[in-house]
Amino acid sequence: MSTNPYATRIEYLDVDGNRIATDQEGYIQDMDDWTEGYVYALAKKERLEITQDHWDVIRYIREYYQMHRVQAQVRDMIKHFKLVWGPSRGNNRYLHDIFPRGGPQKQGNRLAGIRRTKGEH
Repeated sequence: MSTNPYATRIEYLDVDGNRIATDQEGYIQDMDDWTEGYVYALAKKERLEITQDHWDVIRYIREYYQMHRVQAQVRDMIKHFKLVWGPSRGNNRYLHDIFPRGGPQKQGNRLAGIRRTKGEH
């Protein structure tokens, strides 16, 4: 397992009968362990009901990471979703409303299976 070097404690999340390692904040340890089941298990733990908008953002975050090998910046997400959803939902406020525990940069990345980076606090 390629673990996150910034984790100070390992916890486990039960996903479809498997134990998936996370750090103390819920960021996945081995990005290869991510599944859609992981999203639902973590969302349940974080008391978040997943909607189509969440899935749109989660898929965007994952695709962005696969293409660029870095986390997407919120301003890039806003630009993208303003084009896709229009200005009423493609804005910073809406993204933070649907990801109330840290916005798309934190909660979105956790759900998308993108590990915490050194610069995050």
